[in-house]
Amino acid sequence: MTLPGTTARPFGAVLTAMVTPMTESGAVDLDAAVKLATRLVDQGNDGLVLSGTTGEAPVTHAPEKADLVRAVVDAVGDRAVVLSGAGSNDTAHAVRMAEQAAEAGAHGLLVVSPYYSRPTQEGLYRHFATVADSTDLPVMLYDIPGRAGVRIAPATYARIATHPLVVAAKDATGDVASVPFLRQATGLAWYAGDDGLLLPFLAHGAAGIVSVSGHVVAPAFAEVVRRFDAGDHFGALEAFTGTLPVISAMNGAGAQAVMVKAALEILGVHTNRELRLPNVAATDDDVAAVRAALIAGGVLDAATTPQ
Repeated sequence: MTLPGTTARPFGAVLTAMVTPMTESGAVDLDAAVKLATRLVDQGNDGLVLSGTTGEAPVTHAPEKADLVRAVVDAVGDRAVVLSGAGSNDTAHAVRMAEQAAEAGAHGLLVVSPYYSRPTQEGLYRHFATVADSTDLPVMLYDIPGRAGVRIAPATYARIATHPLVVAAKDATGDVASVPFLRQATGLAWYAGDDGLLLPFLAHGAAGIVSVSGHVVAPAFAEVVRRFDAGDHFGALEAFTGTLPVISAMNGAGAQAVMVKAALEILGVHTNRELRLPNVAATDDDVAAVRAALIAGGVLDAATTPQ
């Protein structure tokens, strides 16, 4: 597949980090994944990220990840970019994940900083370079110090950005002020990794977003980008403001996969909200709060929604 964007937007503008649907017994549900992926692309996503944190990558296994990529690429790969996570604190394992994703047909890789190990900046650089060298797929780096325990330094960004396959960064640092400096220094396409920061990132020249809330408000996010690109910044703000209740609910307490699966069950997209341990399914109180947020955000009609 030819990537949908330009150098400025190599993976498009609106991507969702997709959950991995499970059966009630805890098996990966490929049919449900295809249904969800198709819905997300139909609603305006330029791309999907599989087997990220929201996709429960730490608790799904190599054959499952490969089967998921194949199924989703077969379903929507002619209409959207499909990235697969190649994230591990074991570089050799991350390489195997990258190779398997490429073999399964992924269009690109999301490579997160090695979590828990807290490597030095030299270790970060070598990790990213080794994974990028392992396939011919374009790479989006993922900087999320809240989970990884280490942040990618500007000098490390500048160094790894010279790799021909490293083309973008997903930034979940919360540091909006650094975006224009890092973009200028690296030439990488910058993607917001926090749903609530889409607009300020766009204002600093970012390409778009890799979102959690895009599971249910992708049309609004696509409208935000469209209006911003057209110079209608007030209209972009108006469209974005409508998504705030959903953003708050989907990202509460860092339990994104939990809340998204609750939302998908409420919307009838999937039949359950099961996850694999150590994550557990949303409680009934959680579900009620998510339902209220979907109503407040205009995703559900209060008059026709069963309580």
